[in-house]
Parts: sequence; C-alpha cells; structure tokens
Amino acid sequence: MQLSPRIYHSLIRPKWFTKLYIQNHIHQHFNFLEKKVLDFGAGTGANCTLCTPNHYFGIDPDSNRIEFAKRLYNQYRFETFKENELPADNNSFDFILIIAVLHHIPPEMVYCYVKEFKRVLKPEGRIVVLEPCLFEKSPISNWFMRFNDKGEYILREEEYLNYFSKEKFQCQVLKKFKKCFFYNELYFSASL
Repeated sequence: MQLSPRIYHSLIRPKWFTKLYIQNHIHQHFNFLEKKVLDFGAGTGANCTLCTPNHYFGIDPDSNRIEFAKRLYNQYRFETFKENELPADNNSFDFILIIAVLHHIPPEMVYCYVKEFKRVLKPEGRIVVLEPCLFEKSPISNWFMRFNDKGEYILREEEYLNYFSKEKFQCQVLKKFKKCFFYNELYFSASL
C-alpha cells in the first residue's frame, strides 16, 4: 500500500529524522551554498532545505508527492517527470542528490539514469548518494530491510558503486552506518 504524501512526510521523513540521518551526514562533507542541486527522487521535498530555493530543483515521478512538496515548500522548484530523460539542460548542476531512491528502480533503468546524470552534471560536479544497503555481516538487518522496505532492489555496496563506475565515475564511500538499529545505510559520492 502506498502511503499518502502527508502520512509519508510525517511518519517516514519528519524533520528531526531527515536532519539526523541525512542532512547532518551531507553537511559533514558538502556545502551546497550557491551550488545548483538536482534532487532526483525528491518525493515530498524533505531534502530541499539543504539548499537555497533559487538553487534547488526537485524531481520525482510521483505527481501526488510533488504537488504536496510544492504546497509545503512553495518557494522551491519541483517538477514531475515521466520519461527516462531528465528535465534539465546539459552541464547544469553542481550536485545531484539521490536519497533512498535507487533501491526502488529496476537496475536497467538505473543505468539509463546514470547516463542522464552524466549529461546534466557540470564537469566538476558530484553525485551524492545515500541508500539502504545489504552488508555482508548483517543478516538480521538485511532480512529486516528486505521484508519491510518497499524498494525491491536493495543492493550490496559494490553493486551500487558499479552503476556509476560503468559510466567512468570515480566513487568514494564516505560512510557506512546503521539507521534506527536495523537499516544499513551506504553514503557515497561519485564524480567524473
């Protein structure tokens, strides 16, 4: 069952949770001040406050979540997209933010998107990724995530990194950690 945008935003992405598990990690490594940021899979817009409104662009295929984000964060730019081509010009973003999105997308589609990321990213740009991840010595957490997460494609570290390295991105794992006791998280960046 798909949660309504309001319930999802309140239960899954409340401000305190987003700050603790996403924004604090990102702020340790990256500064988005005056940088153009594409939030791929923006959902209800919880990550937009990492940026100033005029430097942020959030996209998601779920029009209900995007409409909710537009109402909640009306000074930020959000757009629904349906095609494999991202609604952005070549070399237009300093950062692409991908937070808990890839594990919802079939692998063959992810490879198409990575090519698009390469197209819209500025030459010195970076992709910032935070995804649930299957850890080798974590069978209980791996089971918990597979059983409870709506994403059908939770992968191992090397599989996530391979999406980007096949397109000649250099990947750097920034941190591996547990979220809420049972969720393994992989935090990495990719650049050309």
